Amino acid sequence: MKAAILIQRWYRRYIARLEMRRRYTWSIFQSIEYAGEQEQLQLSSFFSFMLDNFTHLNGNGPDDYITDEGGGAKYELIEVCDSYCGPHLSFPLSVSHTNALLGAFKEQQNGLPSADNPYVFNGDFVDRGKKSVEIIIILFAFLLLYPDHMHLNRGNHEDHIMNLRYGFTKEVMQKYKNHGRDILQLLQDIFSLLPVATVIDNKVLIVHGGISDMTDLHFLDSIERHKVKSALRLPRQSMDCIMVDRFGSLSRSRLASRNKGSVRRRNQLMRNNSRSSSSSSSSSSSSSVCSPRVPSRNLHHPSLSPSMLSPTHIPQVSCLDSIFSMATPSTPPREKEEWKQIVDLLWSDPKIQNGCTPNSFRGGGCYFGPDVTRSLLQKHGLSLLIRSHQCKQEGYELCHDGQVITIFSASNYYEEGSNRGAYIRLGPDLIPRFFQYQVSHCTRKLTLHQRVSVAEVSALKALQEKFFAHRSELMTSFQQYDKNNTGRITSSEWAQAVESVLRLDLPWRTLRPRLARLAPDGNVEYLSCFDNICLISIEEFRQTWKLFSSHLRVAVEDSAIDDLARSIDFNKD
Repeated sequence: MKAAILIQRWYRRYIARLEMRRRYTWSIFQSIEYAGEQEQLQLSSFFSFMLDNFTHLNGNGPDDYITDEGGGAKYELIEVCDSYCGPHLSFPLSVSHTNALLGAFKEQQNGLPSADNPYVFNGDFVDRGKKSVEIIIILFAFLLLYPDHMHLNRGNHEDHIMNLRYGFTKEVMQKYKNHGRDILQLLQDIFSLLPVATVIDNKVLIVHGGISDMTDLHFLDSIERHKVKSALRLPRQSMDCIMVDRFGSLSRSRLASRNKGSVRRRNQLMRNNSRSSSSSSSSSSSSSVCSPRVPSRNLHHPSLSPSMLSPTHIPQVSCLDSIFSMATPSTPPREKEEWKQIVDLLWSDPKIQNGCTPNSFRGGGCYFGPDVTRSLLQKHGLSLLIRSHQCKQEGYELCHDGQVITIFSASNYYEEGSNRGAYIRLGPDLIPRFFQYQVSHCTRKLTLHQRVSVAEVSALKALQEKFFAHRSELMTSFQQYDKNNTGRITSSEWAQAVESVLRLDLPWRTLRPRLARLAPDGNVEYLSCFDNICLISIEEFRQTWKLFSSHLRVAVEDSAIDDLARSIDFNKD
C-alpha cells in the first residue's frame, strides 16, 4: 500500500510538472504570435510607404503590383507555359474539374462541398504553411461550382499587408516567378470581395475574429466590401468613391434593392477573376463550419428576424455583404465607423469579464465580454456566435455561457503535436457537433511527454530569437539593475527587465532556467540569454533581399547579397 501511494504521488507530481510545461509552452507560442500581429499593425504604415513610393525607383507605380484602385488585375495576360502538365479548367466548372484539382493536389477527407453538404470556411486561408496557393484554388473552384453551398468568410490574413510578413507573398513569388506579381494583385482583388460574416438560418452568426459593442449587422450590410484591399490601410479615393458621393442621396429602398444582387455579382466577379488562378496551389489553416441539407438559395439582404426562418427549419445561408467603402471628405464619421466595425470583425477576441476594451495585445480589434455577446445576439434575434482567429489546444472552445464558439481547424499549428484541429457540423436543429482530428500520422505515435517536449523546444527557440531581436533594449534594461557592471542581477530583477522590454506577459521566473544561467551566488548571468542564438541565417537573408528585388525589379546576385550580409554582420552572428 505504501509503495502504491508513493507511486501515485510521484505520478501526480510528474503529470503536474508536465502540465506546467505544456501551459507555459502554449503561452509562449500565443504571446509571440499576438506580439507579431501587433508589430505588423504598427509596421503597416511602413509597408504602405514602401508600396506607394519605392516602386517608383524604376518608373513603376504601386499599381504595377498591389493597388487600392478598382480596376482589377488583367488575368487574361497571364500565359500558361507549354510545359505545364497539371489540370486544365474551362468555365463554367464541373464536378470533374474540381475532382481533377483535388487529384492533382492531394486526396481529401471529411466530405467534399456539394448541394447536400454545404460549407462555410471562416478565413485565414493563406499565410498558414507552404501550400496556401493550392488551398485557395480548391476553395475558389468549389465556390464557382456550388456558389449557393460554398461560403468563404474573409479573415485578417486575407490582406496583402499581412501577406508580406507572414509568407503568402513570398510563396506566390517563388512558385510563379513570371506572373507572381499579377497573381498577387488578382488575389488582392478577390480577397476584397469576400464577405466578412455569414448568417445561418438567421440564428447563427459566423465571423473570423469577433464583435464589439459597436457592431451593427444592418450597418455592415450597407457597406460595399470591394472598396478596401486591406483592413490595415485606408484606400485611396477612386472613381467609385466619387460616384458614390455624387449619388449618395440614393434612397434606402434603392440601396437595398441594389444589394439584393450582391451575392450574384460576387459569384460573377469570382468567376471572372479566378480564371488565372487555375494553375496555382495551397494547404493552410482555415476553420470550417459544415451545415447539411442547405437549400440552393441565399438570403441576399436578410432582416435577420426570426420570421425569416424556414418553416421546416432547413438551414439557409446568407452572406453579410460587407467591406467598408472609402468615405469622402464630406462624411468622415461614417468612414471611421465603417473601418472600426470591419477591424472589429476581423481582429477581436472574447474575454471572460463584461465590457468591451481595446485589444492591446494584438494591436487591433477589441476584447468583448459576455454582455456584449448577449446584446448583439438579442438585438438581431440570433442564438449563437461562431468565430475562429485563436488556436485552441482541443481545436475548439466554448465561452460566454455557450453563446460563443471558437473553432480552429489547423492541427499542429505551432508545432508537431501542439494542438488538435476541429470543425463544426450543424444539422437542421442548429445544434453544433464537434469533430476533432490530428493530421500528422507520426503525431499519434508520440507519447504525451514527447509531444510536450517537441513543442517546448520549438517555443523556447522562438523565445530565444525574440531575446536576440531585442538584445540592445534588454541589455539597457539589465544594466539599469547592474549598477556595478558585474554581469549579474537577481532573478526578480531579471524577470522585471525582460517583461519591461518584451511585454509578453509570461512567467519569466519559471522560464528562467531554460533561458539564462545562474551564477554561484544565485544571481542571473544575464549575458547568457544571448548564447548560441542565430537570429537569421544567410539563406533567410538572401531570400528576403530577393523578395525586395522582385518588388523593385532590380536583379541582385547571390554573391552581392552575401557581401552585403558580411559587411553589416559586425558581431558575426
